[in-house]
Amino acid sequence: MLLASQISMSLIALAAPASPTALAFRRGAKQWSALFPKSRGTGSSLFANSLRKRLRLRFFASGNNGGIVEEISEAEKEPKNFAWPDNKKPRVCILGGGFGGLYTALRLESLEWPDDNKPQIILVDQSERFVFKPMLYELLSGEVDEWEIAPRFLDLLANTSVQFFKDRVKVLHPSDHWGMNVSKESRCGGTVYLESGLQIEYDWLVLALGAEAKLDVVPGAAEFAIPFSTLEDARKVNDKLTTLERKTFGKDVQISVAVVGCGYSGVELAATLAERLQNRGIVRAINVETMICPNAPPANREAALKVLSSRKVELLLGYFVRCIRKLSELESSDTLTGVDENSTEVAPAIEKYILELQPAERGMQSAIIEADLVLWTVGTKPPLPQLEPSDAPFVIPLNARGQAETDETLRVKGHPRIFALGDSSALRDSSGKILPATAQVAFQQADFTGWNLWAAINGRPLLPFRFQNLGEMMTLGRNDAVISPSFVDGLTLEGPVGHTARKIAYLIRLPTDEHRLKVGISWLTKSSIDLVSSLQSTLYKVLSGS
Repeated sequence: MLLASQISMSLIALAAPASPTALAFRRGAKQWSALFPKSRGTGSSLFANSLRKRLRLRFFASGNNGGIVEEISEAEKEPKNFAWPDNKKPRVCILGGGFGGLYTALRLESLEWPDDNKPQIILVDQSERFVFKPMLYELLSGEVDEWEIAPRFLDLLANTSVQFFKDRVKVLHPSDHWGMNVSKESRCGGTVYLESGLQIEYDWLVLALGAEAKLDVVPGAAEFAIPFSTLEDARKVNDKLTTLERKTFGKDVQISVAVVGCGYSGVELAATLAERLQNRGIVRAINVETMICPNAPPANREAALKVLSSRKVELLLGYFVRCIRKLSELESSDTLTGVDENSTEVAPAIEKYILELQPAERGMQSAIIEADLVLWTVGTKPPLPQLEPSDAPFVIPLNARGQAETDETLRVKGHPRIFALGDSSALRDSSGKILPATAQVAFQQADFTGWNLWAAINGRPLLPFRFQNLGEMMTLGRNDAVISPSFVDGLTLEGPVGHTARKIAYLIRLPTDEHRLKVGISWLTKSSIDLVSSLQSTLYKVLSGS
């Protein structure tokens, strides 16, 4: 009982989120009146009214939760300045709505601000939905619904004062890099230029833009491989799998899937897909390393290997992909890996791809494999280098990977009014290694970023960030996972127990109390239905046997 209590309390510590406070959300006409204030001039009024009408056509109502602006056409992207409601209060602009950006905004909302000094906050993201990325795999297994792990920003921020803009960042123009002693007369920290033409002047900036898949390192990867890091990626993979399942239904043809990369993401993806396809397909996982998940705890790696072996996942270790190309009509499929030579079944019309593999070490032979679906989980690149202005040098210090160099308070070096976290940050630990780009790191950095923004605005000392590794978790399919909490030495939870522990940890980590409650009820209902169905099935077997 003591151990169970310790585990329960540890899971809460592992997943304890920032608790946001409830405030009014600026929405509807008020938001856009602030964006386009009325002018006394007749010409200006006509232009503003015309622009308001055009924008109103793109304003989506969502009950009482306000709305967002759809993508604006090229003809309507005239430069325009955003008018903050109150010029006396601090202006915080957060770029990116992932774990780093959204949770920083919610953290700022949860803090108490003295002397009516609470900042105005804008959150900018190119998507209308926040995505809880560690649970994207459950979309493929059908274990969760999309709304549970990808709620809309408008719903999450409905009871806050945070304004959300669905837009893409085009250029950054910081103006705080001339020295650490910023003049009190000039509060402005710089300007953000968005693709819609909107220009946002800020006092404080948070860079939490995440990272995108790096597909330009291998010929053919960008054209024929699908990454797995966004909601759109998960939808695309699920649609492709569904199409393949329909085309091969009732036929003696196996679906072939190639997963490039055997880190956490690649292994979780391979295990999930192998469980979904079962005997209708074959999953091959390719990795340049000679082991899977090289940075994982040994117990997690062993548990994953056991599951992959039981589901007949083929591991091609010690290989890197030289190129990916389409299978031409002149090529004979029976000379390639994964084709049943004895089959007389006429194969359905499915687009196939060839992966040419090169051994990473001597003594191994090159290989060629065929796949109906190629998934890419190797490498990411932050978008910060793309935001450099064309008419001026980029003043934000970046490392070789394109991440902003920060000090221990998560403030960008040389820029006292810019904070960076998550994939956008190149913060190093005590041993000099850059912290991994994981959800756990982003969770903790968001908490510190929110606090340090509060401290900077109120003239208090900033806190140095110290990452606390709370353990590692990995999903291995429906009702199967492995978790190794760092606070209990030698403890590893596997199978259904690990699966339940992981879901509880992530449930606690969901962004808001309201969303947490809705998802908790949904998961409990599904679990109850599954339990009843399992009992009925068992009872039927017992009665049939008797």
